Amino acid sequence: MQHRIDEEVSFRKLEILLAFMESGSLARAAERLGISTVSVHRALHSLETGTRCSLFRLEGRNLQPNDAAHALADVAREVLQVMAHGIRATREIAGYAADRIRIGSLYSLTSGTVPALIMALRLRKPDIQTELVLGSNSDLLRKLRDGIVDAAVMGFPEGAADVESQLLFEDEIFFAAPAESPHARQPEVNLGGCADERFVSLNEGYVTRDRFVDAFRVAGFEPHVAMTTNDIFSLMNLVSGGIGCTLLPGRVRGVLPRNVVLVPLQPRYQMRQKISVVFLRTRERDPNLLSLLAACRSHSADLQTPTNPG
Repeated sequence: MQHRIDEEVSFRKLEILLAFMESGSLARAAERLGISTVSVHRALHSLETGTRCSLFRLEGRNLQPNDAAHALADVAREVLQVMAHGIRATREIAGYAADRIRIGSLYSLTSGTVPALIMALRLRKPDIQTELVLGSNSDLLRKLRDGIVDAAVMGFPEGAADVESQLLFEDEIFFAAPAESPHARQPEVNLGGCADERFVSLNEGYVTRDRFVDAFRVAGFEPHVAMTTNDIFSLMNLVSGGIGCTLLPGRVRGVLPRNVVLVPLQPRYQMRQKISVVFLRTRERDPNLLSLLAACRSHSADLQTPTNPG
């Protein structure tokens, strides 16, 4: 049968014990905790009552912990850490958020979309701390399911029944070529006529790579891929360096190298990406995520508002 813990032993008193042990005096412990010295002394004495053993000895006017007090402090430190983790996990399951949010993102969304979302979120929750985690679409979905990120700004994951999403925008895919390439001077690129062209691409797992594969499936041939990379900015630099052409989403237009041109694909080869904020369905009542979704809706509305040319 499990022994019952005396009601004199509480989490608060264990916190006071640790403060006393770490600071070395009643006065410093009281100052750290914002309570009186008498309250610290009373709590330590009640722990002796609750454990039914002596924890301290007097040396002159100073209270000194004995071996039993050190043993209880070691256990108290572990118990308080476990309980803090348990409360945090309980609050997350119940839909009550922590003071931070971890947002996953595709690399290509860090130049505009994600900073705008974070700023909009901070207007709603000024004290929230934001952590940004980058990865491919498949990486972000795995990290979302593993609890490494709370939400992800990514291509909509088809067939993921355990997630909810908020659409931000749809992005068109373009043919990307060096400015000196003949393709750069065309109004539209016939992808079916590019069988002899060298290409570069992202590795598997990226939504842009998926659209790359889909477009060439429509074109009816397997492209000659000279090099692959895990970073869309490196991919653009490979095009700039003449290693090969590629397909890129329109959202990177503002960060393209100066000698890289985006050209529309002919209608039969055109592809689009749905960029969304994605989160687990079990977290749909989390206040942090609700605030993020409000920021997303505001950002989407801004994107759809026509710019006044005057």
